[in-house]
Amino acid sequence: MHKKLYYTITLVLLVNVLFISTSKAQTNSKLYFLVPDRVFDGVVMHKGWAVLTEGNKILAVGEKSTVVKNPKVSRAEQISLKGMTLLPGLIEGHSHLFLYPYNQANWNDQVLKESSALRVARATVHAKANLMAGFTTLRDLGTEGSGYDDVGLKAAIDRGVIPGPRLLIATRAIVATGSYGPKGFAPHVHVPLGAEEADGVDGIIKVVRRQIGKGADIIKVYADYRWGPNKEARPTFTLDELKLMVKITKSSGRGVVAHAATAEGMRRATLAGVETIEHGDGGTPEVFRLMKQKGVALCPTLAAGDAIMQYRGWKKGVMPDPERIVRKKKSFKQALEAGVTIAFGGDVGVFAHGENARELEMMVEYGMKPIEVLRSATSVNAKVFHLENKLGKLQKGFLADIIAVKGNPLKNIKDIRQVKLVMKDGMIYKR
Repeated sequence: MHKKLYYTITLVLLVNVLFISTSKAQTNSKLYFLVPDRVFDGVVMHKGWAVLTEGNKILAVGEKSTVVKNPKVSRAEQISLKGMTLLPGLIEGHSHLFLYPYNQANWNDQVLKESSALRVARATVHAKANLMAGFTTLRDLGTEGSGYDDVGLKAAIDRGVIPGPRLLIATRAIVATGSYGPKGFAPHVHVPLGAEEADGVDGIIKVVRRQIGKGADIIKVYADYRWGPNKEARPTFTLDELKLMVKITKSSGRGVVAHAATAEGMRRATLAGVETIEHGDGGTPEVFRLMKQKGVALCPTLAAGDAIMQYRGWKKGVMPDPERIVRKKKSFKQALEAGVTIAFGGDVGVFAHGENARELEMMVEYGMKPIEVLRSATSVNAKVFHLENKLGKLQKGFLADIIAVKGNPLKNIKDIRQVKLVMKDGMIYKR
């Protein structure tokens, strides 16, 4: 009797395992034959190309007349994308999913007055907005007071609980004691910070390792901040402290990114071995040449400064450019002239999630060629973020992260906003 029951249970379990395996295979073997007017493969624009996907991978890409010969095309669902451009899923390089535009609520209020549950709920909506705008991968550089909530958000996306881009997260970010905010409170009042403080050898090692242990894919450090005597930006960490952060982080197979707006902060971060400089407003030709020499990329976040100045009353296109914008245009031009790698990233969260294209448009406005801008948001970011073997290009064997936009963004970069198809990991989210 017991033997018979044993065999019955074993049979039921085997059937269930077989059913689950078969179901997964069916889910992962979905075929799509995508036929647009043109294909940007992450490097070059092609006319008359098509893409065949199977499951979460790209099976074939090239001239339609060649791809159509693949025997699996006959079983694929054909999606005609007339008048459209097919591109790799865009990669956002600088985002804050737990923030929203400062003209709706200032940074202090978001950090101090909103509950963790509310901020996670907002971040969930923001994640979907980024995905629907064609950004299938996103580097989130700090929860700004929301602790390690990005770890759970990333897990929810990975497990299919909520829609969103695949995330590279920096968790809390690292600041020098006394440098970061919120500020403006009486000395006896203790307020939660928008990042985690660390100082000296022991403190830095402990904080870096703790953030990695909690789930950080990246370590973000504020190499300078507005903590000078007149609230002007000044370097925060010494060169040796920054080198230590990089050393500890690299030993785990990760990289360090640095917020740096001053020439000295940028110089120290570059010499320390960070992978990207975020913002770089105060860069000089000398610093940019050093970044080029050391292979450090610049994530310029043009749209963030532009948005902040408009929040403060600047009427763009009507009033003259404020000094901050004039300096930004100058430093960005100097970075281009020095040949620095430009990693696309707008600091979205300062402005509305889903409006990421503002940065792409401004990169063109500030002097980059449209083809270089598209590369920056695809293959260049993939390489800078160590994803070049699976993302950033429409290439056989790569992950099926693919978008289609109406028009041709090489002729008009604003066409990048006209997103008509979003596929991430082989699954269609927008059509």
